[in-house]
Amino acid sequence: MNDTKKETETKHKSGRIKVEGYQGVFYRETSRIGKSGMEKVYYVVFKKNGKLIEEKVGRQYADDMTPAKASRIRGQLIEGNQDTRREKKEKEDTRKKALDSIWTLDRLSVSYFKSRPENKSLKTDQGRYDNYIKLLFGSKQPEEIAPLDVDRLRINLLKVKSPQTVKHVLNLLTWILNYGSKNNLCQGLPFHVKKPEVHNVKTEDLTSEQMTSLFKAIDDHSHLQAGQMMKMVLFTGLRRGEMFKLKWDDIDFNRGFITIRQPKGGKDQQIPLNPSTRELLESFPRTSPYVFPGRNGDQRKDINKQIRQIKAAAGLPATFRGLHGLRHTFASMLASSGQVDMYTLQRLMTHKDPRMTQRYAHLRDETLQKASNLAGEIIGQIEKNAPVNVVKISKHGK
Repeated sequence: MNDTKKETETKHKSGRIKVEGYQGVFYRETSRIGKSGMEKVYYVVFKKNGKLIEEKVGRQYADDMTPAKASRIRGQLIEGNQDTRREKKEKEDTRKKALDSIWTLDRLSVSYFKSRPENKSLKTDQGRYDNYIKLLFGSKQPEEIAPLDVDRLRINLLKVKSPQTVKHVLNLLTWILNYGSKNNLCQGLPFHVKKPEVHNVKTEDLTSEQMTSLFKAIDDHSHLQAGQMMKMVLFTGLRRGEMFKLKWDDIDFNRGFITIRQPKGGKDQQIPLNPSTRELLESFPRTSPYVFPGRNGDQRKDINKQIRQIKAAAGLPATFRGLHGLRHTFASMLASSGQVDMYTLQRLMTHKDPRMTQRYAHLRDETLQKASNLAGEIIGQIEKNAPVNVVKISKHGK
């Protein structure tokens, strides 16, 4: 059969017109797409698996369809060499359903990021994922990620990024995979992700003069809440995010404890409510469930601008971190006092890893060394029958 064969037409009661000479080929007339006039839309009718099937195969002008082409397509459909529209849809639905059951790293990351609160840290981690992880691992399932792949990522990143940045990227990869494993979405990695050692651990502290300047700058600044948060860190060592999440229900004034919700993603913990913190909190107006609410009474997202202003007014070093640096100051004061052991300090700082607390150990050692030196001087003076002149150790061992 070919296009030169004379066509005779028979109109079917369904409205379709049969093309004589081409078995099972019909058409209906309809308006052209994007142009004036009419055109034929061709259909084929055939039986398959005992069912009568009508299949649209194309438009006269838009698809350059002819009775001969329609007839050839009908033959391919009957022989199973071409799928009907319904079969294509069923296969596509099956494919999508199969994909929906597969947790690639891209899909895991979307769920993981949705589970985290919206803040600056979230945006930073999303950037790290998009820039360093997505291209290599986004389309892979966790079980498809090999140790060599992760090693290659670490080695290549270390050529252009600092060890700290590379560690953040690999930590993020681990967190996403752990999230999937904990929520039964996928299996965890069967190997340990090696991370680079970071030796630039930063411990910040303030002198007594700087502390005096800071308190004056806090009292002079118009943003009351920013100053209150800075004092809160100095009194408790709380993290920035922990203060943003802190609610009045988390403060037990009767028992004298503050509950910290999921510190650094860990389990809820409690720290004592000391007198200075109690006095500070009792001076706050309670206008929201949050202790440090945002503008509309909801959870605060940021306060960097006001903190920077207070820090500048106090004349603190530009490298000193407004809130996190005060957390270090809190820990440094306790460690250098010589009266707080490292385990207690770890509990107060809510460090999951005791190695995080060890950065302050040298301050305690310095205080102990000074006390030991003083004892030696006293004994030495006694031995020489000289008058004993006891030198007082300052509160912070300085």
